[in-house]
Amino acid sequence: MASDPHPPVSRQATYWRRTRRLTLLLLLVWFGVTFTVIFFARELSHFTLFGWPLSFYMAAQGATLIYVGIVGCYAWRMRRFDQMAKGGDGDAT
Repeated sequence: MASDPHPPVSRQATYWRRTRRLTLLLLLVWFGVTFTVIFFARELSHFTLFGWPLSFYMAAQGATLIYVGIVGCYAWRMRRFDQMAKGGDGDAT
């Protein structure tokens, strides 16, 4: 009797795969925002936003707003992942 070479993936394995993928993606966004603002501060200062240099605005407010957005995105997606792992009718997108 031949066994299935690809056994079905459990909900828990799918849950942790999605969690790791989301965490990695959001950490990359966090690093990209932080690195870009610091490394390219001189170049960003040539652009203005609401009368302030873009580098100053991103350091003072913009990056913080993006970080809050990252936390909100993580909470929203993890709630959906939790519902799907418990057998709810969460959407996989």
